[in-house]
Amino acid sequence: MSKFKHLPRAAHGPIHCPYQGATLLGNATYNKGSAFPPDERKSFALHGLLPPNTQTLSEQITRAYDQYASRPDALAKNTFLASMKAQNQVLYYALIQRYLKEMFSVIYTPTEADAIQNYSRLFRSPEGCFLDIRDRDCIDESLANFDTGGEVDYIVVSDGEQILGIGDQGVGAILISVAKLVITTVCAGIHPSRQLPVVLDCGTNNEDLLKDELYLGLRQPRVRGQEYDDFIDKFVQTARKRFPNAYIHFEDFGLQNAKRILDKYRSEIPCFNDDIQGTGCVTLAALMAGLHVSNIPLKDVRVVCFGAGSAGTGIADQISDAIATESGLSKSDAMKQIWCIDKQGLLLKSQGEILTESQRFFAKQDSEWPDDTDIDLLSVVKHVNPHVLIGTSTKPGAFTEEIIREMATHVEHPIIFPLSNPTRLHEATPQDITAWTDGRALIATGSPFPPVTYRGTTKEIAECNNSTAFPGIGLGAVLSRTRRLSEKMVVAASKALATKAPALQDANKPLLPDVEHVRELSLGVAKAVIQTAVQEGLAQENIPSQEGELEEWIRAQMWEATYRPLER
Repeated sequence: MSKFKHLPRAAHGPIHCPYQGATLLGNATYNKGSAFPPDERKSFALHGLLPPNTQTLSEQITRAYDQYASRPDALAKNTFLASMKAQNQVLYYALIQRYLKEMFSVIYTPTEADAIQNYSRLFRSPEGCFLDIRDRDCIDESLANFDTGGEVDYIVVSDGEQILGIGDQGVGAILISVAKLVITTVCAGIHPSRQLPVVLDCGTNNEDLLKDELYLGLRQPRVRGQEYDDFIDKFVQTARKRFPNAYIHFEDFGLQNAKRILDKYRSEIPCFNDDIQGTGCVTLAALMAGLHVSNIPLKDVRVVCFGAGSAGTGIADQISDAIATESGLSKSDAMKQIWCIDKQGLLLKSQGEILTESQRFFAKQDSEWPDDTDIDLLSVVKHVNPHVLIGTSTKPGAFTEEIIREMATHVEHPIIFPLSNPTRLHEATPQDITAWTDGRALIATGSPFPPVTYRGTTKEIAECNNSTAFPGIGLGAVLSRTRRLSEKMVVAASKALATKAPALQDANKPLLPDVEHVRELSLGVAKAVIQTAVQEGLAQENIPSQEGELEEWIRAQMWEATYRPLER
């Protein structure tokens, strides 16, 4: 690590601290609580402010976990962790790091959705940047409050219209921005002091919030049209001017806005939409692993996507990018291998204005289908004989026994991904899919499921968890200081993730690696992104060319939850 200790993100050695006494104990970035050693207690005027016994970080984690475990439910645990984060940043991240698998559902979905729904009622102190569509002229002043002279590497921004399957949550969306940044730190070592959560408050169409006297956001219907677009653009341009090296992560925007906003800025700045690209990346990785197990070349794959919202079309887009990249086909030809179905049935050109901008790319010619055919999911499966069936419909039970058995008739190892969240909205359970395919299906889900046993054989079920993808992609983009995030960089991330699939060694193992090993996964994903940025001439940093040296360079810049010495 010493070779790269001079780098600005190298999280090693002493930290210069401008605070002392009670002010220091009240600053989560520098506070060590009972772990302040005797010399720092003396030099930072802490005598009398702390119990006399100096503890280790490990001892603090033990006490903090006991306190966490005593909370009565997941939401109370979430609130406890938020309070700890506001007091002691290192302890907060070290605790989560140690118990990541257990705590993941508490710091993120599904518990974070409950916290967001109750944001105005659970509110204690603000975290992040609140931007008001009525005060567009104040955006720079607002962002300036977070400009401490250090760089901001990573911004997560949401307008709160489509949060975690619970819809429009208005100003409560600040918590999804906060949660995503927590995950980037835990999973990829993005420095917590170099990130910024933002909410764009454009109003809300959630009647419960509008009627709630405690609601903290704008009490008005959502602003649409040109005024909305101008607000988004003013934020993007101002953020880029004040934080020129920042990577912007768009999160939980509505169906009508998510893709078009991403498309507007993706060729100009390094930006990313997790609902589109993150979901697509991790699903593509699982698909690649499944194709390897079933010995189907990517160039020949036939895919049906049931549910053509942001997630479904994002997945379809990533798969078509991968087909084009691997086979040399044009993007439009690659799209011909993918069939998308939404509420109206198969997407067709004749549906015109009914289709969203992202859906139009995948609409089929009406002439390909008989006039008298009801083009539902079963009809498409019978006509297409797909290798892969992906569900993002939030329509529980949509993958019926008839549909799955029909698919299994034509494919030796059907690849079936019921991805809708939460669990109650899954298109089918792994247990049923396994039974209906006589144990031949390769399965990944959107939520955790236990292993499935069929005729004496137990198979582990992969979870398509975006957290194995987007933190590493962000790390690679930040460290390379890429001019933009290209399609090839995201495909490279998927391939890097797919190479770590346990199923490549044992078909009964999952198609994706577990989140428990996510920091090493993020290192591999970041490396693939950086190498592709260099190949495409998009990287703006001086990056080591040797593989081992590159890994060392990346690792040296990944923040660790450890107490570093403080200097006045």
